[in-house]
Amino acid sequence: MSKPGRATGTATERVRAALAAVKSVDRPEIWIMLRSEDELLVEAAGIDAALAGGSHLPLAGFLLAVKNNVDVAGIPTTAACPGFAYVPKQDAAAVARLRSAGAIVLGVTNLDQFATGLVGTRSPYGAVRDSRRPERISGGSSSGSAVAVALGLADIAIGTDTAGSGRVPAGLQGIVGIKATLGAVSTSGVVPACRSWDAVTVFARELTTAELAMGVMAGDARPWPANVRFGAPARPRVAYPAVLPELPPAWAEAFGRQVARLQAAGVQTTPIEFDVFLQAARLLYDGGLVAERYAAVGDFIKNSGSEANLDPTVAGIIRAAGDVPAHRYVADVARLEKLREEAMAGLAGFDALLVPTAPFHPTLAEVATDPVTVNSRMGTYTNFCNLFDLCAVAVPAEEVEGNQFGVTVVGRAFDDAVVADIARRIETTPAPPELFASGATAPAEAGTPWPLQAGAFAVPLVVVGAHRQGQPLAPELENLGAYWDGPVRTAARYRMVALSTEPPKPGVYRSENGAELVAERWLLSEAAMGRFLAALPEPMLLGSTLLDDGSTAVGFACDAVAASTGTDITRFGDWLAAISDSFAEPVPGSRSDPDHRRQGAPKSLRESLLTGFTRGL
Repeated sequence: MSKPGRATGTATERVRAALAAVKSVDRPEIWIMLRSEDELLVEAAGIDAALAGGSHLPLAGFLLAVKNNVDVAGIPTTAACPGFAYVPKQDAAAVARLRSAGAIVLGVTNLDQFATGLVGTRSPYGAVRDSRRPERISGGSSSGSAVAVALGLADIAIGTDTAGSGRVPAGLQGIVGIKATLGAVSTSGVVPACRSWDAVTVFARELTTAELAMGVMAGDARPWPANVRFGAPARPRVAYPAVLPELPPAWAEAFGRQVARLQAAGVQTTPIEFDVFLQAARLLYDGGLVAERYAAVGDFIKNSGSEANLDPTVAGIIRAAGDVPAHRYVADVARLEKLREEAMAGLAGFDALLVPTAPFHPTLAEVATDPVTVNSRMGTYTNFCNLFDLCAVAVPAEEVEGNQFGVTVVGRAFDDAVVADIARRIETTPAPPELFASGATAPAEAGTPWPLQAGAFAVPLVVVGAHRQGQPLAPELENLGAYWDGPVRTAARYRMVALSTEPPKPGVYRSENGAELVAERWLLSEAAMGRFLAALPEPMLLGSTLLDDGSTAVGFACDAVAASTGTDITRFGDWLAAISDSFAEPVPGSRSDPDHRRQGAPKSLRESLLTGFTRGL
């Protein structure tokens, strides 16, 4: 059954359902301000009209909650401090991008004041409670955003993350949180916490939805490198901590089950020494780096009285940060760089790191009794991430003793698509059809690695033979970070021959007497394509290939000698058909042969292909 806010049909209907759900759940501490019904319905009507007029809006009618340290035009930005409030004239860059894709801002959400905390209780607007068990914390600092999504009040929500605020509440609320590579999402219009390590994040109930939103929200900020990877290898290597500090036994056992689950899915997992990551995590609050919090809002706190409604724990942390001497900050930045070098050396050869998202789920009473210690424990597996310039995806895993247990896949900078690919092997909840206002058909962007939507440049490569998905040479592309973009067909201008190579592969050449060929398309970075071309053996060539839809891509060809000496197999229209046993059966939908019938291959060709193919495997 659909959750509240997930009405089928128009954006207008979705807004009405969301407002009814907000009223029904009666959780006022989630919100700092909700937009009026009249304003929301006018905006929704505009989106419905745009869709009717043929506009492409991939997030049409998505209900969006925005953490209130991120500007929404016309709504006071408080950072959960009433005395700090100001009214922005324009949306933050992240908000503007989501709204331009059809998302509707439902309201702005509560948070740990000035995004200082991982518990969700440090706010004069009230402690945000867990979505299922109100005696427990929500996690923070993006508390209201996470709970709004978990309760189905919003489809997506903006959070921020410096020490784990976009991941810890995702873990505790059983939802997905994507924390992109630093700078991939603009922080323009965001109240800083620690400017050097702040990130804008997104929450959703499923990974597909979160990626769709992130692909819209990111871009035009930190440039993507030429060697970005768009997917993980078929058998990625994933590290995990050999020792799990702060985890109770039941949670440690749950983590072990998730490692085993990845192993069963073909992922190679290896325990590693984790202490260097923990050392960096402690630097964020216990060392000189906390001075960045004072640089962000310290002057305001220093000059404010009781009328500002400061949270005492937050004010104490930030005031103390003003006493950090400059030499200590410089020394800890240098120390951090050394720790980062050690950590990256420990991850050499791995595609990602798997960690628990949160170490435990405390009650509101436990936080009230010892707010600083509990908060510090919450960041055990998150604090290091931004300090090391890593990306991460938090996904729900299982329920343990009534608590939601989640894990996070962490990767190097710009390996965002890789960690999402690996996280998908843990999180298996699909985006329901009713999520999309246009009906049961998801937008074309859904399911595509989000960096491709966010401006990362890819080179399309069309393959017809041994580099197709599941074929013996496909790992060459997977290991370069290529993304399989699905089946395609060439234009009817090519012929195909069987080459005597190891493993067997087809050769393609242009001909006036050509035919359409079944093919597949991969997307590679510029650097990956360069490496692939440099390693290409004779007689293979790469050049422009015309597809049946009129588009072009890089595709395989063979040299003239191979084309003239290979055995012509164009009549099959498909390399896999040519090497199959069922040579006499029709090819469903084949357009490669004038009478749409397949012909039997000569026995000698069939045997040589199959023998060579088996050796190649």
